[in-house]
Amino acid sequence: MAASTNRAAARKRLRQMFEAELDRLMPLDENVPLKGRRFIDFERQADELKRALVPTFLEERAALDEQAQVSEPGLCPHCGSDRVYLEKDSRQVELTSRDGQVVLPKQDCRCRACNGSFSPSGS
Repeated sequence: MAASTNRAAARKRLRQMFEAELDRLMPLDENVPLKGRRFIDFERQADELKRALVPTFLEERAALDEQAQVSEPGLCPHCGSDRVYLEKDSRQVELTSRDGQVVLPKQDCRCRACNGSFSPSGS
């Protein structure tokens, strides 16, 4: 089993996302006025930042997991056969986290013995 990305790429994507959101919410140019006047406005901006960053963090963290991508399908959980193959392409699965939608790749396997399908990766 192997991760589907590396830490440097994951950190780069997170930094880029954070910088883009920071530039939008708190521009570096002193001539551009900041939005909001009340503390509730600041809290809403913090929530926007969280909704933008946390799903990206979850996607990257899941991709770094050692169970993110398998190279061998293993045994069929339906019939126990070893006549299993990995589908060529993974599919994108959309999950709902507390902080928004997260899109994760999911591998699929098919058993030649019972024609069952299953996902070899962990939860």
